[in-house]
Amino acid sequence: MSLARFVQSLPAQQADLLVRTYGAAIAAKRRSMILAVVVLVLCLMTAGVVGEVRPGKLISDFPKFFDYIGRLFYLDSGKLVFSDPYEWFWGVTQKPKWLKLLLETILIAYLGTLIGFVGGFALSFVAARNMGRSPWLAALAKRFLEICRTVPELVFALIFVVAFGLGPLPGVIALAIHTTGALGKLFTEVVENIDMKPVEGLQATGASWVQTARFGAVPQVLSSFASYSLLRFEINVREASIMGFVGAGGIGDELLISIRKFYYSDVSAILILLIVTVMLIDFGTEQVRHRLTASEQPR
Repeated sequence: MSLARFVQSLPAQQADLLVRTYGAAIAAKRRSMILAVVVLVLCLMTAGVVGEVRPGKLISDFPKFFDYIGRLFYLDSGKLVFSDPYEWFWGVTQKPKWLKLLLETILIAYLGTLIGFVGGFALSFVAARNMGRSPWLAALAKRFLEICRTVPELVFALIFVVAFGLGPLPGVIALAIHTTGALGKLFTEVVENIDMKPVEGLQATGASWVQTARFGAVPQVLSSFASYSLLRFEINVREASIMGFVGAGGIGDELLISIRKFYYSDVSAILILLIVTVMLIDFGTEQVRHRLTASEQPR
């Protein structure tokens, strides 16, 4: 029965009360929507003022962006890069300079992810409320993980470049610390949502905390841990590619040099190498994650 027919079938006084109540609810919803839009606009305007966003300058200088993009596809000789791919990718075809740096970038991401996985794995069981042996230790572990993931990787990299000098080591340590915080947070949430019956059964038999975590919790979370770690590896490959901007190794240093010296064709070639590499890694890790997820589904 439609609302109009329902109202018509009611006594006049009751129908009038229903219509007024419905109208008041619609008006209140409309006022809430208008208020939300006004608040959003004020927040955007405030952010624009604080961030010194100048729409006029943005519109007037926007064509320069396309001018720069256009220059990326011309060699120093003035020819289009597509007319001479051998010269365009000289860092691959003439000497494997870029390939070595690209491999270094991948290895930085791999080592950073591996170390971060170990750290996040160990701390997640300490930080989890259902597995932690003491509330204060769990709180301390959570605060430590927050510090690790709050500070950006580039900040860590700058600090470690000063401490250890230029090279891949600062990049690996920076990624490892940030990955520990990020994965530790995700792992903790997974551990806190496990089925506690196996854990309680092991505790009832007198098993130690390590044995309880090993045989009661780890089998339930291992596939999720692996899936999150693969996803983090994808992110770290992208992060490692810009570590070279602060001297922390990888192909990012070569990219920064090319940008500063206006080697336009080199910039586009390195960017394409990075894009293709990240796409291949994303595709490979996505397939593995899907298989891990499918293995968790009940049959």
